Amino acid sequence: MNTLSYKTVSANKATVNKEWVLVDADGQTLGRLASKVAKLIRGKYKPNFTPHVDCGDNVVIINAEKINLTGKKWTDKSYIRHTGYPGGQRSLTATELFDKDPARIIEKAVKGMLPKNKLGSALFRNLYVYVGSEHKQDAQNPKTINLNDLK
Repeated sequence: MNTLSYKTVSANKATVNKEWVLVDADGQTLGRLASKVAKLIRGKYKPNFTPHVDCGDNVVIINAEKINLTGKKWTDKSYIRHTGYPGGQRSLTATELFDKDPARIIEKAVKGMLPKNKLGSALFRNLYVYVGSEHKQDAQNPKTINLNDLK
């Protein structure tokens, strides 16, 4: 008997089923929240996960202003960027970035956990972060999910 009794099923754009998921960031630790959200966006919790296909869910995060950072990260953690000009390196602490836009802290954390290629850029567009409990994705009927239940 030289035949395979099974085949590896590889998902593609047509066969993947994407859902809308709502996550409440109230009281969550930033890194733990970001890693689980990155897995949701990537599709790692699904049985038909395929590494080179966008098979993850669309994630809506609310209450971004109620995120926690442990230890002295509010003052010690720095976000560095470059303007493109000589000597143009700029940095912000976590507190300064949080005061400007609390949603940006979560976006940066999740983006850093996604692949650094075209697929990662496409996956990042499936993330929606909002300050407060109101969001614009009511029409999509997002399913509320508890991150503490995920591994």
